[in-house]
Amino acid sequence: MGQQKTAPENGTRESERRRTILRAAIDVFARKGYHGCRIADVAKEAGVAYGLVYHYFKNKDELLETVFETGWSGFIARARAVAESEGPLVEKVRRIADVAFEAYRVDPRAVKVLILEIARSPAGARINRQTAFVDVIRLSAQMFTRAKEAGELRPDVDPLLASALLFGSIEMGLTAFVVGLADARDTVMLERAKAQIADSFLHGVLLSGASSKAEPAKLELPQGEEPQAAAPLKREKAAPKARTPKRG
Repeated sequence: MGQQKTAPENGTRESERRRTILRAAIDVFARKGYHGCRIADVAKEAGVAYGLVYHYFKNKDELLETVFETGWSGFIARARAVAESEGPLVEKVRRIADVAFEAYRVDPRAVKVLILEIARSPAGARINRQTAFVDVIRLSAQMFTRAKEAGELRPDVDPLLASALLFGSIEMGLTAFVVGLADARDTVMLERAKAQIADSFLHGVLLSGASSKAEPAKLELPQGEEPQAAAPLKREKAAPKARTPKRG
């Protein structure tokens, strides 16, 4: 007789199936959008029976809600680790931008669903996005408050508004890649966007001279390519002066 599987083994198998279905849902949502996605599409993508999807999720709304909760909780945890760490504000802002853009580099489809499909779908109304965004803004605001007390921030900068502006800039920067305005396959462009968002933000909130303490952002060129110098401007030759005809 075959050995009966223990509870931990069954639990592991259940978790793996659930993750497989959730991953498939992310891919289908990113490819077809919320309204174009069907449970049958998710089942086919996951390679499981149609009815098995309903065993874990009652409908595609619950699938989308779970995608948001899973993806957002992971981002919050990484952002919290940066915000509560030691170090200057300049370094923390760059690292928070890095967390967001690294998430997109690793899993662009998941970030696309978080940015576009959550807001568009009826399920988005049931997802407490307000609480989710308020949490991350308040978390970051505490970081800016400590920086202000340490004399890193301009005295007229409001920490809460600074936090909202930082994450708003990051979200819109990622949106440019998600909607195809920028090439997501261009790693140099991703690095440039991340650095530009951090630099532009820091330029507006830091005390004069504080940003000079940070190391400049480095762009890594694809292997084998060399940076090209800007072509020198050519001076145009002045047109010869017209000769005044001599009067006879």
